[in-house]
Order: sequence, then C-alpha cells, then structure tokens
Amino acid sequence: MFYVKTVPALKRARADIHFKRLVLNRAVRCTVTSSSTAQTEHDGVRSRGGSECPGLSGRGGRRREGTAAAAANEISVDFEQTREAYKSKDSLELLRSLVLSINTEFYVMDLAKKILGQKTFDQFMKMTFYGQFVAGEDHNDIKPLIQKNHSYGVGSVLDYSVEEDISQEEAERKEMEYENSIKEGFGERKYQAHKQFSDRRGGVTGARTYFYADEAKCDQHMETFIKCIKASGGSSMDGFSAIKMTALGRPQFLLQFSEVLVKWRRFFTFLASQQGKDGLEALEQRLELTQLQEFMTKLGANGDFYGWFTGRKEDSTGCIDMLDWNSLIDDRTKISDLLVVPNVELGKLEPLLGKFTVEEEQQMKRMLQRVDVLAKHALESGVRLMVDAEQTYFQPAISRLTLEMQRTYNGEKPVIFNTYQCYLKEAYDNVTMDVELSRREGWHFAAKLVRGAYMYQERERAKEIGYEDPINPDYESTNRMYHRCLDYVLDEIALNRKANVMVASHNEDTVKHTLTRMNELGLIPTENKVYFGQLLGMCDQISFPLGQAGFPVYKYVPYGPVNEVMPYLSRRAQENRGFMKGAQKERELLWKELKRRLASGELLYKPVY
Repeated sequence: MFYVKTVPALKRARADIHFKRLVLNRAVRCTVTSSSTAQTEHDGVRSRGGSECPGLSGRGGRRREGTAAAAANEISVDFEQTREAYKSKDSLELLRSLVLSINTEFYVMDLAKKILGQKTFDQFMKMTFYGQFVAGEDHNDIKPLIQKNHSYGVGSVLDYSVEEDISQEEAERKEMEYENSIKEGFGERKYQAHKQFSDRRGGVTGARTYFYADEAKCDQHMETFIKCIKASGGSSMDGFSAIKMTALGRPQFLLQFSEVLVKWRRFFTFLASQQGKDGLEALEQRLELTQLQEFMTKLGANGDFYGWFTGRKEDSTGCIDMLDWNSLIDDRTKISDLLVVPNVELGKLEPLLGKFTVEEEQQMKRMLQRVDVLAKHALESGVRLMVDAEQTYFQPAISRLTLEMQRTYNGEKPVIFNTYQCYLKEAYDNVTMDVELSRREGWHFAAKLVRGAYMYQERERAKEIGYEDPINPDYESTNRMYHRCLDYVLDEIALNRKANVMVASHNEDTVKHTLTRMNELGLIPTENKVYFGQLLGMCDQISFPLGQAGFPVYKYVPYGPVNEVMPYLSRRAQENRGFMKGAQKERELLWKELKRRLASGELLYKPVY
C-alpha cells in the first residue's frame, strides 16, 4: 500500500481573503500597463493592456494613503548601463564571456584532453568553460566567488554538479532494471517505463540526470546534498541549495505515485463534468455531495462519501473542491473503500492504490526519510532548500512530496521551495491549487518559476508512446503562462505576506514585467518575498543591476572537480549556444563595455570587494 504522510485536516478557508483576491484580481486585470509588458489574450485570460476599471486604483485596486509618495519611491532598474552591470568583472572575464557567447562548441574537448593531458587540460578548462559556468572544485574553492558576488548584491543557489558520465547503453540498462516491477495493466502509458526513453538525458540540456543504482547510491547522493547544504550555510547567511528527488530513491516509486495522483485528479474532473461543471478552472470546480454519493453508489462504490466529507468539515456547504477531494489521499488509511476509480475497459470500479512488496515499501519509506533528513539539515543551517522540477511522469509525485515538506517546515518561514515549469499546460492549475492549500493550512507558499528544461524529450516521448503533449504549443504561449502564474503569486503576496516566489528567468521582458507588477502592488525589495535567479556565467547584465538596486537576486552556482562536471559543462555549452543565438543584446553589451574601458583607459580595471 502506498505510503503517504498523514496530515492534519484542512483549516477553514477565510472568506474575507477569498473576497479580497476576487477584488484584487479584477483590479489587476484592469490595470493599464506599458506595451512592453502587456499580455495578449490566451486561454480565456483577458489582456493586461485593457481599459482601466472605474473606482479601482493602481497597485491591485487597494486604496492607500500616501499613494503619491509611494509612487515616488518606485524602483526602476536600467539594464543598459554596462559600467554598473559588469563592475564585478575584470576585462579578461568580459572577453571570455564574449568569446563563449559567440563560439561554445564543446565537442572538441575530448580531443583537447588527449592532446594536452589531464593537468594542462584542467587549467585550460578553468580559463574557459569551467571558469565561466562553474564556481570551483569544492566548498572552500567556491568561497571567493560567492563572497565577490555577494558584495555586489548577488546571492547563491549552490549545486554540487558532479554526475555520472555513462554511455546511453548503460543508462538504458540502469533505468530499465525496474521495468519488470511494473504491474501489468496498472494504468496509463505515460506513467510506465519505456526502453526508448530509458536514457532520460535525451533532448535535455538544462538539467542534470540521476540514474538509480541501489539504495546505497541514494544514500551517497543524500550525503552529497548534505555537504552542499552545509557549504551554502557556511558561505552566506541567506543562501539556497538545490536537490533532485530522482537522486534519492527508486524512480518506479515516483512513476506509480504520479499515476495515482493524476488518476485521482482526473476522476474528480470527470465527476465535475457529470454535474455540469466542466470547462472551469481547477479551483472553481465543485462537486455537490448528494449527487456525488448517488453517482458513486450507481457505479458500485460502497463508501460513504457524503458522510466522510460533511463529518470532517465544520463549515460544510454540501460541496467540495479539488483540495477537499485530494484530502482523501492524505487520510487513505482510514477510508480505503473510498479510494476507487472506474476501469473503462472492464466497466467497473477498482482500487486506486496497488499492492507493493515489502522491499518496495521499504524503498519508498527510505526515500521519504532521506528527503526529511535534508529538510532538517536545511532548517538547521539557515538554508532554503530548492527542489528541482523533473519530467512530467515524475513531477506529480515530486510536487506532492515537496508539498508535504512545506507543510512540515514552512510554518514559520519559507524553507522549502517547489519548482513549477510554466511550459506545461497545467502549470496555472498547479500553482493556484498549492497557493490555496497553503492559505487554508497556514504555511508559507514558496515557489521557483521556470519555463522548463525537458521540452524536446517530453514532446518526443508523448508522440512516440501516444499520449497528449503536456507542453504549451509555442514559446509565446509559455511566456503567457509564465506571466499568468507569476501574477497570481504576486497578487497573493500583496494580499498576505506568506507567499514567496523566485523568478528564475533569463528573459529581460519577464524581469521588467515583475518589476512593474511589484511597483503596482507596492511590494518592496527589502521584504524578500520576490527573488530573481539566473545561471552562473549567463545574463550578468540582468543579475548585477538587480542586486545593486536592492533586489534579492541569486546565481545558480554549480561546483565540483573539473573532470567530474564535464557532463554539466557539455549541457551548459549547448544551452548557452542556443540561448545566445537569440541574445544579440548581451553580446552587444559585453562589447560595448570592453570598448568603453579601452577608450577610458580602464582596460586593466579590477573589481574591488
């Protein structure tokens, strides 16, 4: 039987907060923004460049005294001033950035290693690719860079980026070792292992991949993450550390648990459609309990759905939403007869949860224990723990386990951050439901918003295996989704200061959009509720001006020995090449600053910190 932490019953939702959100959302939709940040209509979302609403003022429609004074204190950031943007770099570092932005071919590295030898090759890498994208070999080696960046207002998200550089055949063997454990006919194709996609690195340039070997290897990964957490705590007072769930346990658990969660959510959507509630946003759908009980009884269910839900909610209205429905999973040990879903092929109801062997139970428990150990170390070290997003067939389980950690550790302050990939069609539903749950239960919502790192692999897998493509159709629709999710979280921060978000983006328009919305809503940088994040070695013209303007901004800082971070560097070079092809502006700014220093006699400039 699946092991899921039992959690307390949901706290009563506060009607006044819900009303304020409705008012705020209406006002924000009607706020006039500049054409550079206006969003066009998409998926039923009104354009943010629409006409102004009568009776509602700016900053989300909240009337405040001293609005004129507040407006005078609005912060703007100029991303064109190269002297300020690159004041943390000497001229050789600028030249390296410019050269690598033009030519980042990495395939010649194997040949160079053979010609130069290991020692000379390591020195060459530290002057080029490694020096650009990696902070150093160990936690002592990285301290100078972290301290330098910190002196210019830029923090760090530490990530020990050592990984196995194995062949595709070996990757397939490792990933397929667990395929035989899949229960025959267990469910959807998406949540089953497939040999063609067993090497999960295929088509992925922006994220690291872990392969399951055994439980001892997972313990080793945990110890590595602990060292990274301690290094982050020892290097700065306000750092982050990144982890991946697939490094901490058997991927089969994540596959099967993800299928359970998705089946349960889709069954709710199906039931809502039977009551004429289809076509609504996830949080707007409601099930009328009397109709639900009648329908389930007709299908052959024996459970008392009406009695269970009305008995656990003091303010029961006779209706439930998706979050109430999901609470059945939390308390599943007491109500296993309610956890049934229809089997369309067999025409009958069947248990939602499959049976597990004793060893599988132990593997799942050990994975959860490792996650808990990391969370405790992060709390003790004063470090925020950032859980990276992964492939969609793992992500429902990863998000759920992260949510359980947030319930436990985010009560007083944001310690655990979940990652939301906005290239997914369901991103907005995921964000809104988790925000609502955090409000009901009273913990700090904390999110990192990214566009996503697995697009090509996800699309190819969906096409070949035969399920709906989970990715938005194009880049513009992903941009709209990103801004839609971001606006929702920013609104929540304005309503109650318990929400937090990291805008992890290299897109200057997205950063400018965030600054505009913060000014509209009266969100002050020093509140440390809105963070910004970029990769080390990329987009310094965004990161450092933000930091010097007082915004909390962070660089994703990888570290590890040269020969062991080669897979990471290979991906970074690929991503940088693709990214820089559309980033002519950054090259122009780098060249502009080099010419300015040459003309002003500052070519030998050295950063002071």
